[in-house]
Amino acid sequence: MTESRAASLAEVVAVLERMYDPSWARDWDAVGLVTGDPAQPVRKVLLAVDPSPSVVEEALAWKADLLLTHHPLLLKGVHSVAASTSKGRRLHALIKGDCALYTAHTNADVAAPGVSDALARVLGLTDLVPLSADPADPVDKLVTFVPESHVEKVIDALSGAGAGELGEYERCAWTTVGTGTFIPGAQATPVVGSPGEREAVEERRIEMIVPRLRRHEALAALRTAHPYEEPAVDLYELAAWSGPRGIGRVGTLPGPTSLREFAMLVAEALPGTAQGVRIAGEPTAEVHRVAVCGGSGDSLFDAVRAAGADVYVTADLRHHPASEVRDAVAETAPPFLVDVPHWASEWPWLAGVSNRLEGAMDDAGTPIEVLVSSKCTDPWTFRVPSPGGMVR
Repeated sequence: MTESRAASLAEVVAVLERMYDPSWARDWDAVGLVTGDPAQPVRKVLLAVDPSPSVVEEALAWKADLLLTHHPLLLKGVHSVAASTSKGRRLHALIKGDCALYTAHTNADVAAPGVSDALARVLGLTDLVPLSADPADPVDKLVTFVPESHVEKVIDALSGAGAGELGEYERCAWTTVGTGTFIPGAQATPVVGSPGEREAVEERRIEMIVPRLRRHEALAALRTAHPYEEPAVDLYELAAWSGPRGIGRVGTLPGPTSLREFAMLVAEALPGTAQGVRIAGEPTAEVHRVAVCGGSGDSLFDAVRAAGADVYVTADLRHHPASEVRDAVAETAPPFLVDVPHWASEWPWLAGVSNRLEGAMDDAGTPIEVLVSSKCTDPWTFRVPSPGGMVR
């Protein structure tokens, strides 16, 4: 049996950036390839939330060719990566071990599916929508008129340039038949008709949507594939609307349950940590509509209230914002709060990345082995329960 060709790092990165486009990242973020030769072969990929020292050691011990993490190693600017620093030592070790490092952070947070989708799914939520939606990427509608003999060729060319993509569907087009008329000029070299003579041709009107960022590619592809010397083209800029991407998700449980039962579900669904799960609200209160945000989410309380969520699951809730939310309502009234460790809230995302990346590389004929790190990188190591006193 012939051994499969190894994927290059550039090919793996191209797949990742279709899943988590770097342009979706927030402007303060640092995402993408940190270290690695785009030409190097990739057969083994380790996935982790954090590029911590223990994860780097795990990647090198497993002989991974690529370490993919959610959190950036170099989020803030640095002036040195000397091996005398913690981050420098990790970079030196990865480079010496021929292991590339790639980060998908806020671009993975807003993706659909992304970090919060994964958190929502392990909690059993359905009918998911963004908690705070990003605007959809701007699109145009391209309209052209093609003789019947070249319809499929033109649609194929436009599709290859990115036109006609609707969600999980591609090469989407609408056509109708009509008659085009024209008189070629004296210097024209028409495919149909003769200079100076009126011509009528049965043509097909083709309509396809095109991402605005790929407008020029689509027009170039159209001109190459179209048989006419001067093809007629209309471009309509479509109105903007909210897209499927955005921070956080809102969904519903299969049925109403108590806040206590729901908190127990959260604790069981996420990996164990020293912190566990903290709850603000009446334990017997009923919850059904749930908002979630993987990672730090206490900047989204207004969106939680606007979504009508009964309970909000996120990480790193601070005293004052959390107190203000709960002080504004009765103890038995929503939104209730469920605070989980940051690392645990983002860990479910890794399984989805593993499945999608492996599937895409298999489809490309360059299979890879993907492993989710076994290391818990939550920084808290143990907890001492309060002995009593003022706990309410």
